[in-house]
Amino acid sequence: MAITASSTTALDVPTLVSQLMAIERRPIDKLDAKVSSYESKISSFGTLSSLVSSFQTAAESLSSSLEKLATTPSDANVLSATAASTAVPGSYSINVSQLAQSQNLIAAGQTSSTAAIGDGTATTVTFDFGTISGGTLTNGVYSGAAFTSNGGGTQSIVIDSTNNTLEGIRDAINAAGMGVTATIVNDGSGTPYRLALTSTNSGLSNSLKITTSGGDGSIGNLLGYDPAGTQNLTQTMAAQNANLTVNGIAITSASNTVSEAIQGVTLTLKSTTTTPTSLAVARDTTAINTAASGFVDAYNALASQIKSRSAFGTDDKTAGALAGDGTLRVMQEQLRGIFNTPASGGTLTSLAQVGIAFQKDGSLLLDSSKLNNALSTDFSDVTNLLSSSTGYATRLEAWAKSTLAIDGLIDTRTKSLKQNVENYNDEIDRLEIRMKALEKKYTTEYTTLNLLLSSMNSTSTYLTQQLASSK
Repeated sequence: MAITASSTTALDVPTLVSQLMAIERRPIDKLDAKVSSYESKISSFGTLSSLVSSFQTAAESLSSSLEKLATTPSDANVLSATAASTAVPGSYSINVSQLAQSQNLIAAGQTSSTAAIGDGTATTVTFDFGTISGGTLTNGVYSGAAFTSNGGGTQSIVIDSTNNTLEGIRDAINAAGMGVTATIVNDGSGTPYRLALTSTNSGLSNSLKITTSGGDGSIGNLLGYDPAGTQNLTQTMAAQNANLTVNGIAITSASNTVSEAIQGVTLTLKSTTTTPTSLAVARDTTAINTAASGFVDAYNALASQIKSRSAFGTDDKTAGALAGDGTLRVMQEQLRGIFNTPASGGTLTSLAQVGIAFQKDGSLLLDSSKLNNALSTDFSDVTNLLSSSTGYATRLEAWAKSTLAIDGLIDTRTKSLKQNVENYNDEIDRLEIRMKALEKKYTTEYTTLNLLLSSMNSTSTYLTQQLASSK
């Protein structure tokens, strides 16, 4: 900027300093652009990391889906079933003659659920579980029966003045968590409130025996129950096992969940039968197809992002954030190497043979009909192709795990990019300190120059006036 001695206008110091600093900050602007570029690369690798993780999960699911079996009962109202990988495909005939159930006992009615029972002297109530055998059952009361403890140990609660009401007894039993559930029912009679006790576990060996000690006898009169002796509670439902046959073989179970009747299959019984119900156990082709579709989708999502983020454009705006990045080239080469290396150990060696094939654009496409045909005709070879040590799902899952590992491809490259960002930011911080000093210097210099110009203008005005007065 040229400054003449005849100038009568003061300098616009803030504007002048701002313009000068814009020039001085150009190196910082370039560094900021580099930081932004590296942060974009880091973000891109974060996206790719997530996609590789999804692909790893999809490859693992594809391999594990081969172990899944579907169970189909002919009557879903009778039973449901689940099958583990150890189950054997086949058809089973099942008859259910009796369902397992828990014992239910009910106490004599009370006029109030909150009125005190007894004088509140501490009473210990002890619960034992076992089997009732022999004798006869009339109107919920046993005569001549025997009780044999199942050996699981007894559980006790204490009823005293703090909880000697129906509600207090109910809450004490439930809080103890000892395998008995207590509720209060209202039967609508003159003494409507009745305590109902149910054994948590079903089966013959989970019937109850309840004894009391201490107190004034009121709690014992309410809760004492010995199937072989005094019974102050009435049985409304007897404990019993489930009885069924599988292919003509008789089976007894304490629970309606039966896990050992058929190898690898867990049955859940719902009702008894009058005619046999069949259960089909077969390969879960639906789950396998779903897993194969998920595998194809996960690969395509990953491959698409690798392609777009590594693409070279005509300028910085059209180029991918990772254009020319060597890590992406390595990832592409490794994936290509896995897909181009056939599996060994079976008649099937490529994914295309089971309907998972590459298209012209480099994406994968699933042909479910071809996959189902391979599953039905040569299941063991499909398993070998996908989940053996040389199987595609096995190798691709291992590749994804390695790529995502600490010091793996993505982690190593991300660490390098973050170090570059840190270095550039350190340099920017140093330059920012210099910029502050430089801005202060410019401001001081041009403010001083403004004062000098002001002084020169004053002198010029004075001389002009003196010369004019001397004429």
